[in-house]
Amino acid sequence: MSTSDGAFAGRVAAAMYERDRVAHALEIAVDEVRFGYARCSMTVTEQMLNGHDLCHGGYLFLLADTAFAYACNARNDVNVALACTISYSAPAKAGDRLVATAEERVKTNRTGTYDVTVSGKSGTVHALFRGTSYQVNAQVIRE
Repeated sequence: MSTSDGAFAGRVAAAMYERDRVAHALEIAVDEVRFGYARCSMTVTEQMLNGHDLCHGGYLFLLADTAFAYACNARNDVNVALACTISYSAPAKAGDRLVATAEERVKTNRTGTYDVTVSGKSGTVHALFRGTSYQVNAQVIRE
């Protein structure tokens, strides 16, 4: 990947983020994006806790899905989720800063497979997510 590829992926991510109401509402940061890769982060708030005082799994899924979205759309071709699975391995608590790192594993003409690891500050892996994307006939940045 050339430096210009990374800059272009950053422009695509910025355009997506401008319209991403969920990421804004939950204060999800898009920390890094390049073709087939994205890293996003968020802090677990009191409002994200379930009845056990742990981060609800839906928020872990949401963070992983967000990183997945930025990774699979980085080339400016609009991709949507075709299928996603998640396995939870450790609880997260209020105040934890979570980082979701998405990496492309396979990319074909219309589909892609991405693995996302959601981890905490100490390196604890909270969840493993796998997403399959489907490319539609549209672009993120309409030039």
